[in-house]
Amino acid sequence: MNISDFHGSATALSAESNGRVIAGTTATAAAGVGRSTPLRVDAQRNLEHVLRAAREVFGELGYGAPMEDVARRARVGVGTVYRRFPSKDVLVRRIAEEETARLTEQARTALGQEEEPWQALSRFLRTSVASGAGRLLPPQVLRVRSAEEAAAEEASEARVPQQRQAVVAGTPELRVVGGRTAADDEPSEDAGAGALLEVVGKLVERAREAGELRTDVTVADVLLVIATAAPALPDAAQQAAASARLLDILLEGLRSRTA
Repeated sequence: MNISDFHGSATALSAESNGRVIAGTTATAAAGVGRSTPLRVDAQRNLEHVLRAAREVFGELGYGAPMEDVARRARVGVGTVYRRFPSKDVLVRRIAEEETARLTEQARTALGQEEEPWQALSRFLRTSVASGAGRLLPPQVLRVRSAEEAAAEEASEARVPQQRQAVVAGTPELRVVGGRTAADDEPSEDAGAGALLEVVGKLVERAREAGELRTDVTVADVLLVIATAAPALPDAAQQAAASARLLDILLEGLRSRTA
């Protein structure tokens, strides 16, 4: 074969190959267009799997659990999780916001449907503990401070109204943080937490005014009950029984001695 024949064959082969590539690309593009809606459905399904897995994993292991555990539980690659949530903080915030909204709705339901103050508060606690939401309370909602820290900050910080309690020397104080205070000009990033504190504060105030709640019980104490009365046990029946038993004990501790 001479050089001119070789170049001619190569040119023909190149043209044929280009034609196949172009045709293949066109066919692939057409298939992609037809497949766009199912891909969106798959993406939504993956998102739901990731969120469900995150609730389960964080509920069992806490917010310190790695993203790889969430991916394994969701049966997706960790890259899929990071495509939806660029950092773990973003995923934690999403779960915490959803659980805060759920707790807020449970508190509003109890407040609106129960006329008796103690029944309203206890219904909210029982519903919240049974749902397991306490294991997913936002990390910033509760913070334990010593009496000395509380006294030092008292003069410089606006307090949540329901939290204005005398600090007993030598005892730690639980303080709710986040939400909006009297010193804020604009709502903080934790507006959802603020809504939760407001409605739970109403439940607490009603029960206290009715003489059924200990006068030193605060909103933070109530949220602490929700967080601690929902232990993560491997057996669902044991977990439910343990939560119910523990909550009964904690409710007795919250109730006024004269009630």
